[in-house]
Amino acid sequence: MKKLPFFILVAAIAAVLAVGLAACGGGSGSTSPTTSEGGGGGAESEGKEGGTLKGAYTSFPDYMDPQISYTAEGWTAMRPVYIPLITYKHASGEEGAEIIPGLAKELPKVTNGGKTYTLFLRSGLKYSNGEPIKAGDFKYAVERCFLTNSGGSPFYTDIVGAEQFAKTKKGGISGIKVNEKTGEIVINLVKPRGTFNNELALMFVAPIPQKTPAEDQSAHPIPASGPYMITKSQPGSGWEYERNPYWAKDNGKQMPEIPSGHVNKIEIQILRNQSTQVNEIESGQLNWIFDPPPTDRYQEVKEKFEGTQFREEPTISTYYFWMNMKTEPFSNQKVREAVNYAIDPAALERIYTGQIKGTQQILPPGMPGYQKFELFPHNMKKAKELIAESGIKDKEITVWTDSESPNNDAGTYYAGVLKELGFNVELKILNPDNYFTVIGNTSTPNLDTGFSDWFEDYPHPNDFFDILLNGESIQSTNNQNFSQTNIPPLNEKISKLAGEQLGPQQEKEYAGLDKEFMEKAVWAPYGTRTLSLFVSENINLETAIWNPTFETELTSLEFKE
Repeated sequence: MKKLPFFILVAAIAAVLAVGLAACGGGSGSTSPTTSEGGGGGAESEGKEGGTLKGAYTSFPDYMDPQISYTAEGWTAMRPVYIPLITYKHASGEEGAEIIPGLAKELPKVTNGGKTYTLFLRSGLKYSNGEPIKAGDFKYAVERCFLTNSGGSPFYTDIVGAEQFAKTKKGGISGIKVNEKTGEIVINLVKPRGTFNNELALMFVAPIPQKTPAEDQSAHPIPASGPYMITKSQPGSGWEYERNPYWAKDNGKQMPEIPSGHVNKIEIQILRNQSTQVNEIESGQLNWIFDPPPTDRYQEVKEKFEGTQFREEPTISTYYFWMNMKTEPFSNQKVREAVNYAIDPAALERIYTGQIKGTQQILPPGMPGYQKFELFPHNMKKAKELIAESGIKDKEITVWTDSESPNNDAGTYYAGVLKELGFNVELKILNPDNYFTVIGNTSTPNLDTGFSDWFEDYPHPNDFFDILLNGESIQSTNNQNFSQTNIPPLNEKISKLAGEQLGPQQEKEYAGLDKEFMEKAVWAPYGTRTLSLFVSENINLETAIWNPTFETELTSLEFKE
C-alpha cells in the first residue's frame, strides 16, 4: 500500500489515533478485560483501562472508506473498525503477517485445484448499529470495490464474473455464492491464485451493510464490525471513535483473537505542523502521532526518548520516482536509464535524515525473492551521454510530489536532477490529502513523473508487481500503476507467478522479474524506509504493537497505571 507521501504515509496511522490527548487516561473502565495483544508488543498488558486517546495525523487519509482506501493512513485508522472474513494477526514482525479467522469461523477450505474457496460466517454477529452481519455483505463488499473503482479491485478480477462486472457494473459477480441461512460463502476463481488468502484478508473486502451507497463514505462512517466504531469523520480535520456497543456482548465473544482495545474513546486531529506534533507529545496534549518527527528534530527525539517513548520500526517498503512510459520523454528507455544513473541514493538518504537506506530495485530487503543488484550506479556523466543518445532535448516535464517534509525536499532534489539533464521542469507540490487521488487519475494533465512509495500489503513479492507494474491493472481512477507500465511478456510472467504457491523456484523467478523490469528502467527506486512509533510518557510503549501491514495497532495503545 502507499503511504500518503513520506510523512503522509506515516500520517495515516497517526490520523487514526491522532487527536489531542484526553484526560491523561482517565475515565470509566473498559467494557472488556485487559488482554494480551497477540504477542506483538511484548508482555501482557498491565496498563490502565479506559480513557480517551488523543492522536494526530499530518494529513487526512485518502479515504475513510474500507473498500476504497489504499494508504497506510487509512488502513491504520480503520483497522479496529472493519474486519474481513479472514484477517492478519494483531502482532509485530513476522507474526503480524499470519492469517487468522476474522468474521469467518475458520480459514477457507480450498478445493477444485485451488479455484474454489469455501468459508462460513460466524453466526450472531452484528454491526455497531445493531444490524445483523450477513454472508451477502461480503459479496456486496467485493462488488462495491468495482462499483467505486477501488485501487484494490485488481486483486479480485480472477473471481468468476468479476472481470465482466468491472466493465458493466451490472448483474453482480456470479463467482460468489452465499447462503444467508447457513452463512456459507463460496468463491470460484477463473484460475488458481496463490495469493488469494492474503487478498481476502485485506480491508477492501471487509463486509459492510448492503444498503451502503456505492460512493465514497469518508464523511459518513459505515457501521462497524470491529471493537471500535467511527462516530464522526470530518475530511481534512479529523475523526473520532467510541467502542462498538455490540462488540463486548456479541462479536468480541466469538472472536477472542481480535483485541478489544484498552481506551474508551480515540480522537484524531489533522495537525499539519509536524514540529507542533512533537511539542504536544512532549507536553502530553497528544498521546500518539502517526508520522515520524520532522527531519530537523528526528535525531533530537530519538536521542531523548528512544526506549521510553520512541522506537524505530523497520518496514518492507520501496520509495521511488515513477516515469510515465506512455508519453515522451519517458517512453524512451535511454531517458529512463539516464534518470536512474543521475539520481544519487546517498543524497536522498541525507534528505530523509538516515531514515531511508538507498536501493535501486523494486523488491525491498526482507521481501521473499529479494536479491540485491545495482544496474545504475550514480554516474551523471553516463546519464548525460544517454540523454544525448536519446535525441530528446528541451522537453518540458512536470514533477509531482506532496507538500510534507521531506517529500517536498525529495521532489525538489529530483526536479534539480532533471534540470541538470537538460529538461525544462515544472514542480507541482500538492496537498498530501489528495496527492495519490490526483496522480491516480489518468486524465490529470501532465502526469510525467513524480514521487511515490509502496509498503507491503502482505509478505509476497506479487504485491510489488501485480498492482504496480502489470499493464492489466491500469485504471482510469484510483490507479496504482503510475508509470503506466504495460510490457506484455512481463504481464504474462506476473500472472503466471500469481497463480503459483510461493517456494524457492518462485522466489528465484520473482528475483529475475525484478531485474527484468529494472533493465527496462521502469522506475527510479531510491530507498527502503524506517518509520517510528512516538507516544506520550503516559502511554505504555512496551505493549504497543507495530504490524507489518497496518503499522500502529490502535487497540494496543494503553495508558499506564
